Amino acid sequence: MTRVEGARDPSALIQELAENDIQTFDKPSRDDPFGDLKNRFSRFKKQICLDNPVLYNNLAQAQTPKFMVIACADSRVCPSTVLGFQPGEAFTVRNVANIVPPFEHGPSETNAALEFAVNSLEVGNILVVGHSRCGGIRALMSAEEDADVGKWVSVAKSARLRAKAAAGNQCFDMQCEHCEKESINGSLQNLLSYPWIKQRVVEGKLAIHGGYYDFVNCTFEKWTLVYRENEEDAFKYGIKDQAFWS
Repeated sequence: MTRVEGARDPSALIQELAENDIQTFDKPSRDDPFGDLKNRFSRFKKQICLDNPVLYNNLAQAQTPKFMVIACADSRVCPSTVLGFQPGEAFTVRNVANIVPPFEHGPSETNAALEFAVNSLEVGNILVVGHSRCGGIRALMSAEEDADVGKWVSVAKSARLRAKAAAGNQCFDMQCEHCEKESINGSLQNLLSYPWIKQRVVEGKLAIHGGYYDFVNCTFEKWTLVYRENEEDAFKYGIKDQAFWS
């Protein structure tokens, strides 16, 4: 068994892993959380990977995804499953409440992923996907800003204010649903605070989209953000190509 001790050089762990014998368990115990994963991997290898050698050989050389997807970390919301993305089609980052912080907020893993997807991979579309019954949005609407989750989602507090203003007379669940969509649009606008994103949008090389997955009713809404650079602030943003899939 590999022993992980405090303050060890990671290279020492790699060496130890290399020296250990790899054990294969054909009949994992019921308590082994990886037993089912092993079977799933075997099916994936036999039924998908080995049946598509050209695709996977090409992916071994490079990736050229058309989409960058920013989705929630919620275990019920897997964009590849919901939207059927195949390997190589979508560069994906997931965080609590699918939030895009503004550029001036400073470095984060989402910012780094955006920079890589837009500047290196040159994706043509960014899709921010929110969803129903989002725990992060409920924390935002509850103004729970003491915990780490609350501090993170507070980036989207303007969405909470808009939701309260528009749906303050409705029940809390409906306010949260309103905020889930407000937060998506807030993230779409935040994307344009990144200079390299704004430039490519203005040049027509990049499109920004919002999506909302209602997993209770299994429906999906999508829309595209319109940015008018030379208009006054009140008219800079619009929506087009809105669709509802049921």
